[in-house]
Amino acid sequence: MSERKYTVTLKEIIDEFNLESIYLPADAVKLLVSETEINRPGLQLVGFYEYFNNERVQIVGKAEFAYLATLDETARKEHLEMLFAQHVPAIIITRELPYFPEMVELAQQYEVPLLRAKDSTSAFMSALIAYLNLHLAPRITRHGVLMEVCGEGMLILGESGVGKSETAVELIKRGHRLVADDAVEIRKVSNISLVGSSPENIRHFLELRGIGIVNARRLFGMGSVKVTEKIDMIVELEPWDTEKVYDRMGVDSEYTSILGVRVPCSTIPVKPGRNLAVILEVAAMNNRQKKMGYNAAQELLDNLGLETEHRDVVKKWDIY
Repeated sequence: MSERKYTVTLKEIIDEFNLESIYLPADAVKLLVSETEINRPGLQLVGFYEYFNNERVQIVGKAEFAYLATLDETARKEHLEMLFAQHVPAIIITRELPYFPEMVELAQQYEVPLLRAKDSTSAFMSALIAYLNLHLAPRITRHGVLMEVCGEGMLILGESGVGKSETAVELIKRGHRLVADDAVEIRKVSNISLVGSSPENIRHFLELRGIGIVNARRLFGMGSVKVTEKIDMIVELEPWDTEKVYDRMGVDSEYTSILGVRVPCSTIPVKPGRNLAVILEVAAMNNRQKKMGYNAAQELLDNLGLETEHRDVVKKWDIY
């Protein structure tokens, strides 16, 4: 199956970075960017177009401007025309550098958006790449609850009715923050990072059986919610099964693969009398300790003089 490509409108980029529109061939809402990578066309301005990707936004900085300034008007137009003729999604001039008249003429001729930014080239490129990586990232939607617990992004999964939303309310009352309930949109922002958020139309709403829909932001205050959060761990809630053997030591590390990124996961059995909010707080703090190099189970075994083989277990139900 081919990976779906997402897009972001040029208007969103213009608004995000407060760009000046020198020329737009159409309404910026209709102009789309689909490539996360961007390019400084240094080699292209001297005529080298092998391996050139015309779906990337082009950034003209101080070095490119200085080179163009050394050319006479005819040569400059010839070099620029080769670039504009590639029909790139946009050309952005940084540092509020002046633009050459030929650039506007060619932008109109080839219908290429021409924009200008105030920031330095490196700072603008870094910010734009981060923005595009977030908004164009591969994504999936999972049924669950995403919380920030003790600074850890915790994705709570489980069958409908197991108590995910009720646990989320208890965690909110204990000072933690809600990101998404029911539907969690997960984006792969890098090869090692996942970020979760809620669809905008149901953001900050919680469904509690017997009560109905509540707005967590209005009920508990602005400090009880977040818009996005990195997913650091997964907790799967399931009804207590007396026939199942649950991990009581925590020596082995279990992982779930989401969009090719491995995330630590735990299975928490649910039965009356267990305070799930407190258990999830401990799970979050324990996960932080493990990331910082401390494993309580391993220390206990060392104190008892016992040896055990540590294993990384990747669950079979990978999420793509």
